[in-house]
Amino acid sequence: MTDVPDQRIRRVRESDVDAVVGLVHELAAYERAPQECELTADQLRDALFRPAPAVFGHVAEADGQVVGCALWFLNFSTWRGTHGIYLEDLYVQPEHRGAGLGKALLTALAEECVRRGYSRLEWSVLDWNAPSIGFYRSLGAVPMDEWTVFRLADDSLAALGGGLSATRG
Repeated sequence: MTDVPDQRIRRVRESDVDAVVGLVHELAAYERAPQECELTADQLRDALFRPAPAVFGHVAEADGQVVGCALWFLNFSTWRGTHGIYLEDLYVQPEHRGAGLGKALLTALAEECVRRGYSRLEWSVLDWNAPSIGFYRSLGAVPMDEWTVFRLADDSLAALGGGLSATRG
């Protein structure tokens, strides 16, 4: 942990929401799935700033502009008995990469874990994203190769959860 926090990194503010939504859409385009990103400013504002926030965030600034972000939420390890941070999105605009902003954002999250007694900082990365994988490995992160991520969404989620109204009532 550093003694002096990186002044380019700070917690997200409500005034940052539009910029962060733009960054998330840029990330979706980078990940070759822009059509899948439906995030709106109202949705993110609600998730970040409602009375019981479900999402948290940090931003990276350069020349007074938000150029990077880390959006995260708490998870819980039943085996360790502690919370952790799940990093949903980490993104720095291409023209600002190489300046240490990605590392500074991850450092801020690691410091958050240490300060709060959380036992893990976890995230997913696309298999084809070799630059990011190399970057994460350089920080000491290790892939969880023995785990496979599963997801229910869209029609499959509706099909499985659709019986809710029929069984309750």
